[in-house]
Amino acid sequence: MSRYFSDPRAALRHPDMLYIDGRWVDPESGGGLSLISPSDEAVHSCVAEASVAEVDAAVRAARRAFDEGPWPLMSPAERASRLRAFAAALRQRADSFAALWSLQTGIPHGMARHALQNPGMIYDYYADLICETVLFESRQRDNGGYAIIAREPVGVVAAVTPWNHPSHLMALKAAPALAMGCTVIAKPPPEAPMDVFLLAEAAEEAGLPPGVFNIAPADRAGSDHLVRHPGVDKVSFTGSAATGAHISSVCGARMARSSMELGGKSAAIVLDDIDLARIAPLLVETGGKRMAGQGCAFLTRVLVSRKRHDALAAALAAAMATVKVGHAFHPETEMGPIAMKRQLDKVLSYIERGKAEGATLATGGGRPETLLGVEGGKGFYVAPTLFANVTNDMAIAREEIFGPVLSLIAYDDEEQAIRIANDNPYGLNGAVFTDDREKAFAIARRIRAGNFTQNGLEHDSKFPFGGYKMSGTGREGGSYGLDLYSEIKTIYMAQPPAGLA
Repeated sequence: MSRYFSDPRAALRHPDMLYIDGRWVDPESGGGLSLISPSDEAVHSCVAEASVAEVDAAVRAARRAFDEGPWPLMSPAERASRLRAFAAALRQRADSFAALWSLQTGIPHGMARHALQNPGMIYDYYADLICETVLFESRQRDNGGYAIIAREPVGVVAAVTPWNHPSHLMALKAAPALAMGCTVIAKPPPEAPMDVFLLAEAAEEAGLPPGVFNIAPADRAGSDHLVRHPGVDKVSFTGSAATGAHISSVCGARMARSSMELGGKSAAIVLDDIDLARIAPLLVETGGKRMAGQGCAFLTRVLVSRKRHDALAAALAAAMATVKVGHAFHPETEMGPIAMKRQLDKVLSYIERGKAEGATLATGGGRPETLLGVEGGKGFYVAPTLFANVTNDMAIAREEIFGPVLSLIAYDDEEQAIRIANDNPYGLNGAVFTDDREKAFAIARRIRAGNFTQNGLEHDSKFPFGGYKMSGTGREGGSYGLDLYSEIKTIYMAQPPAGLA
């Protein structure tokens, strides 16, 4: 274990067991997931792995809890009370969530602590929202009878999340699903499974009924078995477009519900009225420095007018040169490593493709010469990288790299900038950098993306988030999050029941 990691509050109570049907159980196979720190390549932990048998057990428990248990029949206020207790238990583990995020994925610990000050926030939010949501609406028909529109829980939910932001992305699925009255099987990535063990501890502490929340830290085979399982009513997935397409087809074949939050190759359009020195550090932050570029919504294509291309390239390269790269737990680290070796290899392969395609490598492209707190050439590091003179047909401009690699593309006029921004198979996010709010709104309306920001990159879990095209289906966040876990039923009656009259 790293000399920078010694916080005992990150310890799990039951790392060698699985939480299924309200109990901690030993995995039948005795299998485990060994976890490697990307900061120094040390094996830091081993946790229980769910085999196909445990996946089946988790589905049975969730199915029974939904079909026979009290959870879906509780009043919204009753479920909200349990969710608030769940959120309180998560808040007590805030330091642990932050430490695990950094340990498993290499996120700088200062950033992790700031982002996870209140890991129960989304659960509290949905506890409040479900109490305000109209679940039954009575409407009089033309013939004098009544139709009651009922919003009901979709059923057993498989919540499948990636490794880059484990606890937050699980919250965006589990919180609205639980609030609606669904039961949940939390399937974390095998590279970063530890957060769901903390979630299970909180579920037990909060007194969620047996089977309402279960964990299945499985490998690819176990994951595929879960999404194919006939006992699962809904699959909510965040991850790559290729995996999302596979899961969508599997769910479609059996008419199971699914929602997908997938990849992105988002464009930031820089207009001529904005000061380049002012925005260059922000473009570096939102295009690669934050989470080492390992986020689907990051602004990895920067579009600038041809006459200002070279000036912005110089400003971006200068800003990248100041980024302090190092061990996740070094106090001065601003950007950590890539989360795993295979992802590092993928990033480096794209850098080679960029050079082969004729783009100009302005800075970066390999392992940084100076690394904070790293010894002996260990760790999965790549320097913040800028390609200039990129054209939109290059692979580095079209495909999601998931690393700190920024592509600078020149445009001749604003109409061409909009065409370039939209000429991509993804449509998750976008931005325009201008102080003209009227022009910013007009451009936002023309970009085919689910999210858009003037002068930055914003995300708020109380508002809808999702993408167009290959970036997915459905919207997480706010009341739209509840929609993903709802079925709509119409009940015809001569008169509505007294409570709905």
